[in-house]
Amino acid sequence: MPARVINIANVLTGVRMVLVPVFLVALFHDGGHDPLSRVVAFAVFALAVMTDRVDGQVARSRGEVTEFGKLADPIADKALMGAALIGLSLLGDLPWWVTAVILIREAGVTLLRLAVLRHGVIPASRGGKLKTLVQGIAIGLFILPLSGGWLQLAWGVMWLAIVLTIVTGADYVLSVLRRGGAQSAADPAA
Repeated sequence: MPARVINIANVLTGVRMVLVPVFLVALFHDGGHDPLSRVVAFAVFALAVMTDRVDGQVARSRGEVTEFGKLADPIADKALMGAALIGLSLLGDLPWWVTAVILIREAGVTLLRLAVLRHGVIPASRGGKLKTLVQGIAIGLFILPLSGGWLQLAWGVMWLAIVLTIVTGADYVLSVLRRGGAQSAADPAA
């Protein structure tokens, strides 16, 4: 019997989608540079990122993986990360080239997944999962009102995220070319 569309995992994905505009309001409150608002924006972002981690685990452990969840989960992920990156660039806190590199990679991998969908879903690699984790940490650090050594740490993590973004993107392209299509897998996260 297929899992119901309305289940805990899909509700968590929906909560993440709802948190995106809440995050943006907090990020841009009072011109985008109010320290308290930035801490609130970080807390909302962190909560949204945690729902991403939990929803997939819940869906798999309870046998509630749905086609809706497979589609909605990566959309919610991209909406959150894209909103954060674009927001930080609009505020002048993150150079536009960083946002462009990450968003172009994410769009490219998403388009690649769609192009080979008839062969199955491209599984998330360990590198892809590490990239997602490091991107979340890097973006979270840039949301916080950091300066001095803490800002240098944020940049170190962001550089690692950029390298992982490029390397894992190239790895996905090469794996598709080597296999002539995608492998079947239930986890569409990258």
